[in-house]
Amino acid sequence: MLKGYQGMVDGGENIREATWEGVSSMLQVGGTVIGSARCKEFRCHEGRLKAAHNLVQRGITNLCVIGGDGSLTGANLFREEWSGLLGELVFQGSIKADAVQKYSALHIVGMVGSIDNDFCGTDMTIGTDSALHRIIEVVDAIMTTAQSHQRTFVLEVMGRHCGYLALVSALACGADWVLIPEMPPEDGWENKMCQKLSATRSRGTRLNIIIVAEGALDRHGKPITSSFVKDLVVKCLGFDTRVTILGHVQRGGTPSAFDRILASRMGVEAVLALLETTANTPACVVSLCGNQSVRLPLMECVQMTQEVQKAMDQKRFEEAVRLRGRSFENNLKTYKLLAHRKPESELPTSNFNVAVLNVGAPAAGMNAAVRSAVRVGISEGHKMFAVSDGFEGFYKGQIKEIKWADVGGWTGQGGSLLGTKRTLPAKHVDKIAEQIREHKINALLVIGGFEAFESLLQLFEARDTFEEFCIPMCMLPATISNNVPGTDLSIGADTALNAIVETCDRIKQSASGTKRRVFIIETMGGYCGYLASVGGLAAGADAAYIYEEPFDIRDLQANVEHLTEKMKGSIQRGLVLRNENCNDNYTTDFIYQLYSEEGRGVFDCRKNVLGHMQQGGAPSPFDRNFGTKISAKAMQWISKKLVEAFRQGRVFVNTEDACCLLGMRRRALVFQPVVQLKADTDFVHRIPKEQWWLKLRPLMKILAKYKTSYDVSDSGQLEHVVRSRPKESDASVAM
Repeated sequence: MLKGYQGMVDGGENIREATWEGVSSMLQVGGTVIGSARCKEFRCHEGRLKAAHNLVQRGITNLCVIGGDGSLTGANLFREEWSGLLGELVFQGSIKADAVQKYSALHIVGMVGSIDNDFCGTDMTIGTDSALHRIIEVVDAIMTTAQSHQRTFVLEVMGRHCGYLALVSALACGADWVLIPEMPPEDGWENKMCQKLSATRSRGTRLNIIIVAEGALDRHGKPITSSFVKDLVVKCLGFDTRVTILGHVQRGGTPSAFDRILASRMGVEAVLALLETTANTPACVVSLCGNQSVRLPLMECVQMTQEVQKAMDQKRFEEAVRLRGRSFENNLKTYKLLAHRKPESELPTSNFNVAVLNVGAPAAGMNAAVRSAVRVGISEGHKMFAVSDGFEGFYKGQIKEIKWADVGGWTGQGGSLLGTKRTLPAKHVDKIAEQIREHKINALLVIGGFEAFESLLQLFEARDTFEEFCIPMCMLPATISNNVPGTDLSIGADTALNAIVETCDRIKQSASGTKRRVFIIETMGGYCGYLASVGGLAAGADAAYIYEEPFDIRDLQANVEHLTEKMKGSIQRGLVLRNENCNDNYTTDFIYQLYSEEGRGVFDCRKNVLGHMQQGGAPSPFDRNFGTKISAKAMQWISKKLVEAFRQGRVFVNTEDACCLLGMRRRALVFQPVVQLKADTDFVHRIPKEQWWLKLRPLMKILAKYKTSYDVSDSGQLEHVVRSRPKESDASVAM
């Protein structure tokens, strides 16, 4: 359906059959290939009558509507009027009487496409993550300029009624001030903001960033514009200040890896919902809940979304924030915790010392986590210590106090500014215990990958020998491989996925205009196939070989034959991903040579080993915010444990629940004793025994035109079922 509702009203060539080949190159294209348009006609009865006539003529009774709450509300109204519209068309003689029975019900499923993330019922709307990428790219570039010239920048981002983009961007770049419509600043905010900017400059900061949502208001309903903020700063402080209005830049560009995966999963779930619906099934919207796709009643979600605006209009701002959802509320709390530094005289004094270190390979987002830990720790009254080069630096005494200003600007930095090593502590526990005693360390925060998990296990076991390790210890998962047990996601994995997807896009584009070509790409990940599988789904791969799903020469041969058949048609590009340790014998070279030989005369091959570029680059918005929020929660847990464990002038705790990993489980952050996670771990291959993302692999196969189908479990998870090719449905689905 071209041009949205306008195309449905106009009919003709705007409604056409979608073919497999017709959508094969859409994945990496931003915006909407089939188009969208605001349609006044569809808002009136006559327009909907025309649309109904056009759908009946083509036998369409299933609609998948991708849009915001207005589009979805219009779709539900159209559904409710459907039988009446058909009756009118029969009365006019536009359709035959038997068409009313044949097309008696219109089935509708909604997917929310909105960069504002302003729809209740889903953790994230399609397009939001990509918009955040555009904003952060601009912010990073501006910060370089601002630091060079010692300037203040006021950035205006989209969000007429929702401040999600502004708030998350402020978290992701460590902005000094943010203004959003859901939580207008208290009266007198102008002086408070200027005082804060002046204080940061006096501490040696060379730049200030203020982010303003386009719909920002004060407590009296007066708009707060970016130009007003700029004039205020110039008048009160005399700072060199510039305004940047991002505008529709936020809507453009290629979609991020997260958005590609989200949209693919939502699309599959929407079609399944349409095929399972009956005449009595209420219209639903496909939503994201943690890492699961779920179906919710459409109008309930629309009404909840409208309640947010009512609360804002009635100045019930606390309620508006609550109605936005737990994620929005947590983002706001975390921002306030990190951005607004209290004077030292107002800070509590705990007399506790907390050490932070990175362990394992570098992962984007580690620095954001360290920054968050340091600032939250200082806010809690602790003295924070930074350990350089992991446990190797620990036993060598590379430990020093780290202050609030020392971590300024760390959020957007890739790699590990503290330095990180894979060294495990077991061989040097005596020296590490000595350093803990010497520096009076009362708690440890370890940020890293599988090595960090093993390190905490070793320190826990060392408690029997060294009392110095009888302190609260917490680990945050940070690795591009996403192979740590106890968590669905790790800091750094999203950045690596985006690097893989961006590189695959460029590699495919490099062959534009040449003959048919297949690319064999090797990804990192050790024995964990997360990057290859999820990266393959986001990049539109034809196959992804991983250790967790064993394969043999017959599977390889079947894949080659399948791809050869596709390439004989109109498909000109093929993409095959291989996890680095998926098989000792079927190496990247072997697979490249096999595809080259078997595809001779149909396509040629190229291979590419992505290597360490997957570990580099600036952290993605997701990794910046994930690292920031999870670290803040860990420090609050440490503070609580320190108070509980303080007895007779010292900290002592020897229980399992005082040595934990903080991981994301579905949509919740959960503390889990590392000892209890041992049973869930394959230590030989350094992977968890169960991994949620394996359920996404059938989706990639379906999108690569394999004869595979899905069943939907009660939990809303998509289950893989291998069976013969599903029967062709007689239902037509319009998008």
